[in-house]
Amino acid sequence: MSGPVFFFLSFTAIFILASWALYLPYRMGQLHFLVIPNMVISAYFGALVSGAAVSGAQGAAHWPFFAVLLGAVILSALIGFLVSLCIGDAPCFSVAIVGLTFMFLVRTIAENTPFLGRTLGMYGVPRIIDSTQGNRLFLVILIYLILLLVGFLVYRFDRSPLGRAASCIFADRDMALSLGINIKTMGMLLQTASSAMGGLAGVLYLYVTRSISPAFITFQNLGLFVTMLFVGGYTTQWGILLVTPILWGIPLIMPEALQGWKNVFYALILIVILMVRPEGVITRPALRKILPWISTSVWRKR
Repeated sequence: MSGPVFFFLSFTAIFILASWALYLPYRMGQLHFLVIPNMVISAYFGALVSGAAVSGAQGAAHWPFFAVLLGAVILSALIGFLVSLCIGDAPCFSVAIVGLTFMFLVRTIAENTPFLGRTLGMYGVPRIIDSTQGNRLFLVILIYLILLLVGFLVYRFDRSPLGRAASCIFADRDMALSLGINIKTMGMLLQTASSAMGGLAGVLYLYVTRSISPAFITFQNLGLFVTMLFVGGYTTQWGILLVTPILWGIPLIMPEALQGWKNVFYALILIVILMVRPEGVITRPALRKILPWISTSVWRKR
């Protein structure tokens, strides 16, 4: 597997995971930007315990990959849970501000901490499999298996009573309260799950790039995930699945002279979608029309 194909496939799946992590809390109207700091925290945790190099010196710890993965997810979920104790029922703007604050906080700490490599970060994360091709193939298969599992869990949530309760909160908080829905408990659940998904994406990103630095914490990456969420459609998980390969792939085939303009490209797409189709490309009413048509077409072919 060539390098460009490996990175495209891996980053596409990781960005879908990160965008789904934003999607979950937004089901009840909360923009949980803590996803980005949790990705970085879990990646640094993975780098520390896997034996990554800092300033040329290789780390002493050598945890196996699956132990790193599990530890990072638990750590991220714990961070998300503790923060959600304070903002579980907070409005969208407050939750977004807390996430942005954590972004600056985590970046500042990473840039000024020697054992985290300061601005250079940590690098030389050991491969899971010694051979380059074997490691790439293993990672791609594993990442997409994880994507399928997480996608199935999100799908089940959307169609569960919890998903319907989240939709009710999004539509009208007062109505949700009158129906006996505990907004804070729902917020804590979704923010904790979102943080765990962010941690999962962060560890996978670490093993794909074999490095992590504070440079990952940028408004560019945050804007990329937000664009995938709102362009794809914030009412269903399928829009993210559809638009992420397109949004991530188009800038890669742009002429070199236009590469520096990709953020403008994302911004223009987001603005146009919000003006023309505020709910995104794929909406629930659209799915209700498309799915019966697909089923009918498949049945006729049989």
